[in-house]
Amino acid sequence: MRKEVEGSACNSTRSVVFLPDLRDLRVHMIGIGGSGMSGAAAILKEFGAKVSGSDLMPFDGMGDLVAAGVRVSVGHLASQVDDEVRLVVASAAIPETNPEMQAAREKSLPVLKYAELLGGLMGLREGVAIAGTHGKSTTSGMTAYLFQRAGLSPAYAIGARSPQLGGNSAVGTGPHFIVESCEFDRSFLRLYPKFAAILNVEPDHLDCYRDLEEIVGAFAEFASNVETDGVLVCNGHDECAIAAAKSCHARVETFGFDQGADWQAANLLSDHGRYSFDVIYRGKLFCSTRVALPGRYMVGNALAAIALAHHAGADSEQIARALPDYAGMDRRLTCRGTWDGVTLVDDYAHHPTEISVTLDAARELYRPERLWVIFQPHQTARTMHFMSHFAESFGETHEVIVTEVYGAREDSRGLESASKQLVDKMNALAIPGRYIPDMNNVADFVASKLEPGDLVMTVGAGDVWKIADELVEKFRKSDRRECSDRQANMVSPGGASSIPVPSA
Repeated sequence: MRKEVEGSACNSTRSVVFLPDLRDLRVHMIGIGGSGMSGAAAILKEFGAKVSGSDLMPFDGMGDLVAAGVRVSVGHLASQVDDEVRLVVASAAIPETNPEMQAAREKSLPVLKYAELLGGLMGLREGVAIAGTHGKSTTSGMTAYLFQRAGLSPAYAIGARSPQLGGNSAVGTGPHFIVESCEFDRSFLRLYPKFAAILNVEPDHLDCYRDLEEIVGAFAEFASNVETDGVLVCNGHDECAIAAAKSCHARVETFGFDQGADWQAANLLSDHGRYSFDVIYRGKLFCSTRVALPGRYMVGNALAAIALAHHAGADSEQIARALPDYAGMDRRLTCRGTWDGVTLVDDYAHHPTEISVTLDAARELYRPERLWVIFQPHQTARTMHFMSHFAESFGETHEVIVTEVYGAREDSRGLESASKQLVDKMNALAIPGRYIPDMNNVADFVASKLEPGDLVMTVGAGDVWKIADELVEKFRKSDRRECSDRQANMVSPGGASSIPVPSA
């Protein structure tokens, strides 16, 4: 199933996965609850495979998979890798000690990591891969949406759900397969796309990378995997992304706000953080459009998606019409509602840079009297490494409630609480922080303090969204009046204002 083959001019050999005929093939997926894995399960089902899977806990979208005919089990048992299984796919977080993994090895079944499966699926289509430390899900969803609106009917696998797209994966009838391409565990090196984007490169996932230099090296290898007759679009403002792109032997185009960029956003106007702009391609007007999602950084994401859609065959008019209608992905500045002037927003941000730009975008959009943040750190190692940066990212907030760390794939038992240390660091910087380790106590505390004009944000990549759910229930059971959906997504009173933004 894996085969070393001669590569392109940019790499001498490739570890390529060739998938067998998927029709009626029994595939078992360990860790099926991950957003990427669940999307891949749906894709395999659409290709005709018989799919089963397991995860430790029930997960968002589990009901949809079951309704589609996927057999899902909660808990990992060796017996779930039964005699009918012909292929096993495992999440990158699954260790060799997992009982289902051990059962697969004992039966000499082929075992693919999730990224290898994506590489094999990409080999069936023309690949479009979006990589970067931040913004991958939103930009991948945006790219898929532009392709759909242009009639290209893409297949896609994205690490977040989108009601607008109908989920986080699809097979499509067109020639393209769009993949959110993650650098964790060097997963994206299993992909060989024709079109690709590098949005940004920063230190992260330092549990599998030594330092930034090693991360840049991995992105450089990703860039070298782009087909020589394809295109790589790269953030022209990010020195690390530019350094990585030098390893690509395909055509490289930059995007950004400077005149030197191949894809330039010019003449920006802000309406409460939502930007309209002209797209200049190689010195000529390509189109004029806008993004409905707030934040100047979203314009850069849009440029990458626009470039990929253009090279795949979408014309400028189709792109310009479609982009303003893109509504984003779940848990990316998702407004949960407004009750008597108190607005609740949920977001996935878990890196200091993501938190900074997300809070800035929320301030622009909602203009709150007070900003409350409920933050659940994601992994002790990440929290400790970026301690000062995390603390600084919460500047200009009314108060930050920090819960205990969501450990994900690490074991932090016996370690001093990184969350408590983060709160101490914040308080030393005169940033109001409060450590409430038990998530069950957070909603009660925050709900009792809120006033009209407040914005509350639940932030983190773990299960902090459960606090948002709890707050919604508390608000609905209280005497707070809930605004309509339209009102809930409006900005604070005062009227829209178009504010010119410098291009550079």
